[in-house]
Amino acid sequence: MKKERVIAYIDGFNLYFGLKESGFRRYYWLNLTRMIHNLLKPYQRIVEVKYFTTRISQPPQKVKRQSTYLEALETLSDLTIYYGHYLQRPIECRKCGNRWSASEEKMTDVNIATEMIFDALNDRFDTVFLVSGDSDLVPPVKRIREQNPDKKIIVFFPPKRESYHLKNTVHNAFIIGRGTLAKSQLPEEITKSDGFILKRPQEWR
Repeated sequence: MKKERVIAYIDGFNLYFGLKESGFRRYYWLNLTRMIHNLLKPYQRIVEVKYFTTRISQPPQKVKRQSTYLEALETLSDLTIYYGHYLQRPIECRKCGNRWSASEEKMTDVNIATEMIFDALNDRFDTVFLVSGDSDLVPPVKRIREQNPDKKIIVFFPPKRESYHLKNTVHNAFIIGRGTLAKSQLPEEITKSDGFILKRPQEWR
């Protein structure tokens, strides 16, 4: 029997903040490919795992931890990283008139939508695994379902990130549980092809 082709689209910051809000810091060192494997049914196979994120610029300790994690992810097979960017947005206090700027992460939902639609048009999957709770993804999901009624879209909500609107747009929805996260961790140390050793950040233990 021919297995269903699955492409996974992972909203990096949605996943991260779901883990953070749940107090799941010990699970930050997450092997995304293994996590998707742990969510597969026996009749499914992975074509590719696509991870969408943005590099932070401060504070230095967090930048270092994120860079270490991204380097670790780059050692995984069948995984591709897509980067967005931060936009400085001016903010003004209505009461005191003070002004400052805040960083706003941009392009992740657009990048996910673009990749899903492109892959659907090119018949690269039978089933989508969407790891996100972002309701901004409802329009592209609806369009894919309208144009490709034979393809399935399943959403896996990160902890604390369930979306009613997204849940009611896809074929099925689940919440990623602690057990799946615990079974999907990277090794404590990873040796890169150049011999450099990456270690799980102490703060993530």
